[in-house]
Amino acid sequence: MSDCPIQVQTFEHYQGLSLPAYQTEQAAGADLLAAIDTNICLKPGERSMIPTGIAIALPLGFEAQVRPRSGLATKFGVTLLNSPGTIDADYRGEIKVIMINLGTEDFVISRGMRVAQMIIAQVSRAVWQPVVELPSTERSSGGFGHTGV
Repeated sequence: MSDCPIQVQTFEHYQGLSLPAYQTEQAAGADLLAAIDTNICLKPGERSMIPTGIAIALPLGFEAQVRPRSGLATKFGVTLLNSPGTIDADYRGEIKVIMINLGTEDFVISRGMRVAQMIIAQVSRAVWQPVVELPSTERSSGGFGHTGV
């Protein structure tokens, strides 16, 4: 595991909150917090864009992946749409997460709640090489369910 310096800009509605934080020494994802002034109630089936109050500058060759928190999904049926969301190295706008309540009861999002996790990852850019035929493999073109249930 190596460090990757990330510049973070905070917005006015972020005041008083903590920067993204890792909850354990070996955690891959840093928690993103809800930077909201009033509670948001997500009824079953509803979705909402939740601001985090931060923008970041990633180094060239890196991306940030925004993913759901497993505890919210398991306990409440709350997850993220467009997941994992990708933050490109050249994006400088506020990070927002699209939360959806797939559970059966209302879910209340409050200021400072850990709503998502963000993972910083290196990326490679493909160099596309057109060919007449691809090399064969044992699987070849076997698709969904080709190995059984």
